[in-house]
Amino acid sequence: MTKITFIEHDGTEHTVEAVNGLTVMETAIRNMVPGIDADCGGACACATCHVYVDEKWEDKTGERSSMEQSMLDFASDVEASSRLSCQIKVSDALDGLVVRLPEQQG
Repeated sequence: MTKITFIEHDGTEHTVEAVNGLTVMETAIRNMVPGIDADCGGACACATCHVYVDEKWEDKTGERSSMEQSMLDFASDVEASSRLSCQIKVSDALDGLVVRLPEQQG
């Protein structure tokens, strides 16, 4: 099983087990990780599942799509490592993934 660590803005860590094929956002919601709102339910139609992906994981999480990039334009505090967690599919390759959460969503 793949483990993902979510780090809240205040440093609180949540390491959870993820099911391959789900998204990182779905994993956060299923495990009640605070700070992931996911208002659109994963349709890439909002930016309330914004996360920062640690640099060493960027190759494994893939690149942003043009639609994801457009939605990130509506997010707060976007950085080079910003991603929408609804667009990152869980797989064995992501075992140990660490994502940080922004202070606020939207």
